[in-house]
Amino acid sequence: MSLELNVVAEGLGFPEGPVAMKDGSVLFVDIEQETLVRVAGDGGSKPVTVAKLPGGPNGVAIGPDGAAYVCNNGGVYRCARDKDTGLMTPNPNPDVYDGKPGDYKGACDGYRGGSIQRVDLDTGEVTDLYTHYNSKCLLAPDDIVFDKKRDGFWFTETGIQDEETLHKGAVYFATTDGNTLVRVATIPMPNGIGLSPEGDTLYVSDTIYGRLWALEIDGPGKVKQAPLPIMPGRNVQTLPAWNGLVQWVDSLKVEASGKICVATLIKGGITVFSPDGETEHVEVPDPYTTNLCFGGEDMQDVWITASGTGKIYRARWPRPGLKLAFNA
Repeated sequence: MSLELNVVAEGLGFPEGPVAMKDGSVLFVDIEQETLVRVAGDGGSKPVTVAKLPGGPNGVAIGPDGAAYVCNNGGVYRCARDKDTGLMTPNPNPDVYDGKPGDYKGACDGYRGGSIQRVDLDTGEVTDLYTHYNSKCLLAPDDIVFDKKRDGFWFTETGIQDEETLHKGAVYFATTDGNTLVRVATIPMPNGIGLSPEGDTLYVSDTIYGRLWALEIDGPGKVKQAPLPIMPGRNVQTLPAWNGLVQWVDSLKVEASGKICVATLIKGGITVFSPDGETEHVEVPDPYTTNLCFGGEDMQDVWITASGTGKIYRARWPRPGLKLAFNA
């Protein structure tokens, strides 16, 4: 499959978290600029800043109240332009460590700390909804999906690695009232997250392993135990090496058909996973293709964040995307 890509926005820092809005615009974050931004879906207007979000805003979803809910990694990853390739790339923030590899401070020292934030789209007012779990600060919230059936949302807290160690991440369940936060599963580096069309399966991409997990939901904040306790769920598929390089997986969205579309780093593009593990790669000219969203009348318009080159593309997808729980 190939796409005819049209540029909607360019000259951005590191765009992520796109959401197709009812009025045809696209809401997204710029991690490098630390902002929540809105742009016309056809590229007919310049991007407009909705709110400033210091730290590292990443995943975005619209909640039942019409507000935007944002995963902010607090600055665990900093974006910088690679002097050889000219691409904007995310790198671990050294301030998270106590001076030697593997010493995670874990108490919000040295960076802002991760958070789940609510943004009023009319006023731009920002509220920190969750900042800690069991007295420890959230390390690096990454992506989010609302679950109508269970009156809450699921989000990933991605891990962080240095030259010697990996601080594992997790999947959480939370409610919009700020009162319920449950750690659901441990995954090495969870990133993208989405629900199956039936709402009974949670899909989570595991970045550095190039892997897609399927977790069977067993209630609000609960998933069924995998056959092996050391695994969070079923391994849908692990991507093979490409030109001798490991393919990393980033954020994802689900089609109405049940296929899972995962932004793929290194090779650059979207990998479409079938629930049974079959895959198809869709090329995008950016090795840091990080996310996508579906919208339009038939849900076949797709917007893709090409973050390394600071662009957002629009294209037509061959099948409809799955409508998300809420929109505004």
